[in-house]
Amino acid sequence: METTLEKPKANVAEDFLPLNGTDHIEFYCGNAKQSAYYYQHAWGYELVAYSGPETGVRDRASYVLQQGKIRMVLSSAMHPEHEISKHVLLHGDGVKVLALWVDDARKSYDETTKRGAQGVMEPTVYKDEDGEVVVSAIKTYGETIHKFIERRNYKGVFMPGYKVKKSGVETKSVGIKHVDHCVGNVELGKMNDWVKFYEDVMGFKLLLTFDDEDISTEYSALMSKVVSNGSGYVKFPINEPAAGKKKSQIEEYIEFYHGPGCQHMALATDDIIATVTELRKRGVEFLNVPEVYYDEVWQRVGKINEDVEKIKQLNILVDRDDEGYLLQLFTKPVQDRPTVFFEIIQRCGAKSFGKGNFKALFEAIEREQDLRGNL
Repeated sequence: METTLEKPKANVAEDFLPLNGTDHIEFYCGNAKQSAYYYQHAWGYELVAYSGPETGVRDRASYVLQQGKIRMVLSSAMHPEHEISKHVLLHGDGVKVLALWVDDARKSYDETTKRGAQGVMEPTVYKDEDGEVVVSAIKTYGETIHKFIERRNYKGVFMPGYKVKKSGVETKSVGIKHVDHCVGNVELGKMNDWVKFYEDVMGFKLLLTFDDEDISTEYSALMSKVVSNGSGYVKFPINEPAAGKKKSQIEEYIEFYHGPGCQHMALATDDIIATVTELRKRGVEFLNVPEVYYDEVWQRVGKINEDVEKIKQLNILVDRDDEGYLLQLFTKPVQDRPTVFFEIIQRCGAKSFGKGNFKALFEAIEREQDLRGNL
């Protein structure tokens, strides 16, 4: 299996923060070893690298998992006063780092900090026998950070401090290929501030806007704006709650995460039927939409290439825009707190985010909230 990301070959207009894509996503976990087993067994990730006491790192253990071009790092602390322990105590298992793959981590840091970003890590060079990796980092919403990872002079498995480690269990890919987008939840009134941050500080463009008329039910609503970098390789929807009769999913997230954070990551597949079939077989739980959803969806969406009966059996959502259609499905939260979850998405030309499914999706989430007593 490939353990390095292939640099995209698209010709894009030069910008001050050119991004090659998502380098990795790091979760701070209560028990990274057991989390790594879950993602290997249930999701088909392959363990490729490890960092911890056995490699000379005394304060934490980190497991690097990969499938296709998706890399996840799962980290746990060795002691209660560690920043990872404090993060987990407050937020539960959650995303700390959304790392972006760049050609120049120094320039990325300089360009963003001079535009107003708060730096959390000045450009730092890590070296070993396989070369060097340059890393810098800035703050984004809540306690989440963006790291800039420059690895053009590195040929090792991940980065210095990590050693090659193979899965002790047999892993089988479920067919997820790359990160499509990562969604952030922020407090009421803060969405536009963070959209402006991405526009002014990182040179992103506003791609789409959804208001509370687009994303609402009888009980609750949210607003969302999608920002994208110049190449389109990195897309960040930002959500905030909107006024409603009851508590929205965004308010529930912020209450249990104790602040803003990364709500979900959308993982792309070329065959959502095969991917979801396999994930369900391995025990991954998904949101349920009622059968009535399929009574009208084909009239709205039209013909698709996939088997519509299998789509219905697997509870997959379908939507269409001017450029094609998409298929998507959302997991339930992947830990006990009703916070972080994943989306599986297959794009068949569509560039949008499933606006036609928002109502059905929101109602499905509300049913789960109601079961938890949080609606």
